[in-house]
Amino acid sequence: MPRPKTLADEEVLDAALAIMRKSGPEGLTFAALSAGCGLSASTLVQRFETKARLIQAAQLQAWDRLDRLTAELAATAPKTPQGAIALLVGLSGDYGGIESYADDLLILREDLRDPALRARGAAWRDVLSAAIERRFARVPGAPSGIGLLMAAQWQGALLWWSFDPRVPVTEFVKQSLERFVAALVPGAAAVAG
Repeated sequence: MPRPKTLADEEVLDAALAIMRKSGPEGLTFAALSAGCGLSASTLVQRFETKARLIQAAQLQAWDRLDRLTAELAATAPKTPQGAIALLVGLSGDYGGIESYADDLLILREDLRDPALRARGAAWRDVLSAAIERRFARVPGAPSGIGLLMAAQWQGALLWWSFDPRVPVTEFVKQSLERFVAALVPGAAAVAG
């Protein structure tokens, strides 16, 4: 079968992310990507220049998608503590099963190594924390900074789930966050509706 002459960057970068999830960032080579997307390795080198730039472009595309999903969920989740839980549960659905979650940790490592990707993570943290914070604006006794606290609880819940993934990740996260809100803001249940 002949190679395609063109392929949108989005499709190429999706193929790159798939390779990184399966084989880790070390497994992403121009030859492997060529086999995965059908473009010649030389075309891919012309487009992305180096492996580091290819990885960064794939990661930035993933951040763009996470930003869009976060914005969509924040736009639709009620401005209540239960809405904050729904937002974070919605973000948890993308992790899939334990194998997918574990593979994504290799990709997270690349985010931590690259200053531009770390900056994207920090910016997302701020957006997510603010979105959560807005859901507690009318809750008496909600502590200042609850957005970041709850985001940290969510990340911890994902990690603890990964050690014992007997229940779906979304159910584990939901239960964990409900306990967190009940413990930190006892009056939150009264304004959940």
